[in-house]
Amino acid sequence: MSVPDTKPVPDPESVPDPESVPDPESAPGTDRPNSVVPPVPRDPHDARDADPGLVRLLTPEGERRPDPTYDPYLADLTDADLYGLLRDMVIARRLDDEATALQRQGELGLWASLRGQEAAQVGSARALRDDDMVFPSYREHAVAWCRGVDPLDVLGLFRGVTHGGWDADKHGFQCYAIVVGSQALHATGYAMAVSREHAAGPAGTGSTGSTGSTGTSSSNGQSRNQDQDQDMSATLVYFGDGASSQGDVNEALNWAGVFAAPVVFFCQNNQWAISEPARRQSLAPIYRRASGFGIRGVQVDGNDVLATLAVTRWALDSARRGHPTLIEAVTYRMGAHTTADDPSRYRHAAELAHWGQRDPVARMTTYLRGCGLLDDAGAAALDAEADALAATVRSRCVRLPDPSPQSLFDHVYVDEPETLSAARDACLELELAPATLEPRKAN
Repeated sequence: MSVPDTKPVPDPESVPDPESVPDPESAPGTDRPNSVVPPVPRDPHDARDADPGLVRLLTPEGERRPDPTYDPYLADLTDADLYGLLRDMVIARRLDDEATALQRQGELGLWASLRGQEAAQVGSARALRDDDMVFPSYREHAVAWCRGVDPLDVLGLFRGVTHGGWDADKHGFQCYAIVVGSQALHATGYAMAVSREHAAGPAGTGSTGSTGSTGTSSSNGQSRNQDQDQDMSATLVYFGDGASSQGDVNEALNWAGVFAAPVVFFCQNNQWAISEPARRQSLAPIYRRASGFGIRGVQVDGNDVLATLAVTRWALDSARRGHPTLIEAVTYRMGAHTTADDPSRYRHAAELAHWGQRDPVARMTTYLRGCGLLDDAGAAALDAEADALAATVRSRCVRLPDPSPQSLFDHVYVDEPETLSAARDACLELELAPATLEPRKAN
């Protein structure tokens, strides 16, 4: 869909201070007795979810709001597409629940839950073209699902039997990034390479032609043609509010702006960087930082799958024209940071209840029921499909074989150096050598 570059976005300078939820320290219904170590002291502006500049197309009650700026990006959706968005979210949540159960039962070493962030991930993922590339962090399980990655390949990472077994080129989905924020640099470099290859054209002949009425000049001096730029693939990189404090992310934002890289930065602000609230990390909304790097910024309700889809489509179209964008998707992490975390030590039940009323799956379900696209039978069938898939994935997961120690040396280098070959041989000798050491005797 071709849209002028002058597409309006909320003016960050005109956005007043956002609304806030009641301070959980004084909210009724808290389950924190005074004798227990209290959560992190809260500021009344914490857990904000109603910035006046925020893009929202579905209210928490499931009512559709018209929006002349972003409605055109949803005009092509069919009833089947709308149902498909809910299906993706229901399946992603069910697989997430199953993975959490597998970890609790000792079948996975760790799990990073996505519960509560299904709309942010599904809406943005379904905005991608097949030729676009995704750079995830370690929580984008719903994005992996939408990009066709076998859930078993994701579970294998957390079971410790693989370093990532999917074809990144086939799925347009790179391996998970455990080093917080590092993927933002990878994505920007990848996007810059895409831009240069597109400018060079087939065999370096050049594809953009001379700069004319539709042409622009990128910061590296190469001419661009906006119509032909729509053929260029875009890059989408995910990170959290905590990662936005990392130097890697800020360097990537700056580099993308300077070189007009076709990349979209998608920050899932789930309100907590492990145990640190977003307010402790940044006093200003994250999306407002974009102007400091010379790029576009927009804040979207990350629990609204339609708004997320529309905004990400707009941002990807802009990125193809050399206008990188920072999207802040305001959402909430309903579960723990990982299964090694205890969120009851730092957040209140009142805050969880507040965000529970904004549940993304329930919101889309209500909307589809109101449109006559879902009834009780359809909802039951969808749940049954998700349960069956989860059971199959569980069965396959517990049967995953342990890898050979030799696999540790696979896929490290394209051309294996002698030092690695020597280490491989030494490992093999130890593996094949008979056990000659006697077990230690207890004192």
